[in-house]
Amino acid sequence: MSRTDFDLNKIKAFVFDVDGVLSPSTVSMDSDGIPRRMVNIKDGYAMQLAVKHGYLIAIITGADTPAIATRYKALGISEIHLKSSLKLPLLNDLLERHGINADEAVYVGDDIPDMPCMKAVGLSVAPADAAVEIKEIARYISPVQGGYGVARDIIRQVMIARGDWMDDQHAFGW
Repeated sequence: MSRTDFDLNKIKAFVFDVDGVLSPSTVSMDSDGIPRRMVNIKDGYAMQLAVKHGYLIAIITGADTPAIATRYKALGISEIHLKSSLKLPLLNDLLERHGINADEAVYVGDDIPDMPCMKAVGLSVAPADAAVEIKEIARYISPVQGGYGVARDIIRQVMIARGDWMDDQHAFGW
């Protein structure tokens, strides 16, 4: 990890933005003007594995596309918050409801609307192609660009540190 000697063993939750984090910053739009996001299969694998190991995985995004909820529900994620213009109140509520302290959470964001959440958690993560302002406050800047495995990068590091990566039968299936 860069910029930090953060103790990954205390992480219990991962919270992700979508556009620029779980999907690339540039998205195509269909003929109705609806964005068509790309997803990373390796991110999906890591996310579903983390859920099976009891980590809280959550999505907080300003996007309003039903496909986002469908995709992440299929991975076992129940905390999916769309149309989130102000993300920090949702983050605080989410952590409180799950009994998780802010310093036990990772937030991965790439642009200005993510800044308050990134400042509120123990480990803020930015993709390699995040906005300059976000990189300046991130405790860890992934070598991976948004949409190309950022979730896998940070989840894998945490699960390895905690001894959960490839440790049992959950690692070898969906």
